[in-house]
Amino acid sequence: MKKISILGLGYVGLCTAVSFASKRFKIIGVDVNSEKVKMINEGKAPIYESGLDELLKRSVDSQMLHCAEDCGYAVRNSGISFITVGTPYRPDVSIDLKYVKSVAKSVGNALKNKEEYHMVVVKSTVLPGTTEKIVIPIIEKHSGKRCGLAFDVCYNPEFLREGSAIKDILNPDRIIIGEFSRQSGDRLESLYRDFYENKLPPVIRTNPSTAELIKYVNNCFLAMKISFMNTIANICQEIPEADVTTVAKAIGLDRRISPLFLNPGLGYGGSCLPKDIRALVSFSQKLGYKPSLLKAVEEVNILQPYKVVRLANRLLGKIRGKRIAVLGLAFKPNTDDLRDAVSIEVVKGLLKENAEVVVYDPAAIKNAEKLFKDKVRYASTALECVSDADCCIIVTEWPEFKALKCEDFIRRMRTPVVIDGRRIYDPEEFSRKLIFAAIGLGVL
Repeated sequence: MKKISILGLGYVGLCTAVSFASKRFKIIGVDVNSEKVKMINEGKAPIYESGLDELLKRSVDSQMLHCAEDCGYAVRNSGISFITVGTPYRPDVSIDLKYVKSVAKSVGNALKNKEEYHMVVVKSTVLPGTTEKIVIPIIEKHSGKRCGLAFDVCYNPEFLREGSAIKDILNPDRIIIGEFSRQSGDRLESLYRDFYENKLPPVIRTNPSTAELIKYVNNCFLAMKISFMNTIANICQEIPEADVTTVAKAIGLDRRISPLFLNPGLGYGGSCLPKDIRALVSFSQKLGYKPSLLKAVEEVNILQPYKVVRLANRLLGKIRGKRIAVLGLAFKPNTDDLRDAVSIEVVKGLLKENAEVVVYDPAAIKNAEKLFKDKVRYASTALECVSDADCCIIVTEWPEFKALKCEDFIRRMRTPVVIDGRRIYDPEEFSRKLIFAAIGLGVL
């Protein structure tokens, strides 16, 4: 039985741990947060993620997953270690490698007295050159051993979507292996062959720097598609009867484009796209290249949330003193994540205009309370949120919001004004029955 240690039990680490445990790999999870370790060992997920609770409980009950705070213990008692710690960005938007460096040092110290060969796999999002120029030298320094002999290192990026991370791990589009040596790549590919059995996805093997760059390019391209479509949405909004959803459907049928990530809205958020595009911009500028396209993608995204605030002002005359219902706070459905969520800027914009703000989200209310405190009111249901409101803004496309009918708004709201920031409603039907506006929908 292969024994794997997962070093860092954040979003990526925990989902990776339970996925491997579900396939009968023996997992030792490591995190410095003692409360998190305790929770996980009790079978309780510290984060909200579809399917995680059930898989975690099964993994703990079957004793395939156990967590500890001692990195050295985990490394010594496993044959392969995945580094899955976070890489937050600093105020200057460059990424902070303090957690990566710390865990690399711990791995090196653990390998110092370990006789068996060990495999280290970096999954944390890091810039090109980090694995070879920072991670490997730290491990070599503290272990006193040479990479390629006593241990090996690969870079193996993840491409997980919050809300469907378990599914993405079990059914990925591809596996990228940035190998230090042919031996290291062979060993990691062998691990994945065992994991996926006869369903191994396409495997691309390259050097660590190229693999590190692939992760950033992947996310930046997705961000570019979103900002491009939002730019077109903003153009459509100035053209009578133009509808960006029809434009998106039409161009999405072109096989060269595809319909994915063409949904107009209030912009992208979360822990990956904003951080990664900022990091790649900063990295490129340090290389002496100005990535104008990437900077434009970010600029479009920064301004996009304020579109609905301006729409509210236009439809209500002014929103000062008006009650505005905000449906959806998480940056996307099926998560409670508020990191860089567009809802933050929407709420800030409404409060700046002295509006009374009521918010609701099926999963993110607890996180919102920590963020907004008493600046807004919190509702326990969508219908409670819209009650007596002068305007409702859809910010996150949760399924329960899609199920709301025109009559729900008409009966509950003081003034039935709805602004669809995620294009989840039929504009023809809603426009007939109430005051309606939407991102990318031209006005007469």
